[in-house]
Amino acid sequence: SETEVTMRTWERGSGITLACGTGASAVCVAGVLTKRTGREITAHLPGGDLQLQWRESDNRVYMTGPATEVFTGEWPDD
Repeated sequence: SETEVTMRTWERGSGITLACGTGASAVCVAGVLTKRTGREITAHLPGGDLQLQWRESDNRVYMTGPATEVFTGEWPDD
């Protein structure tokens, strides 16, 4: 729709990722340039939704969304 997109990102070596802010920002800009979306959209990704806004005033893309820990680990001291 003009306000919502669903996307997935494939990363070589990792496969489908939970989210990609750079990719979502690119989708926002491409949607406006191709007249498929407005400047404010919600991107639905496997890891959660991101709100994006491509502001005409400063030509920047602003992104809002959750930050979630998906892994913890330890690095060995050698």
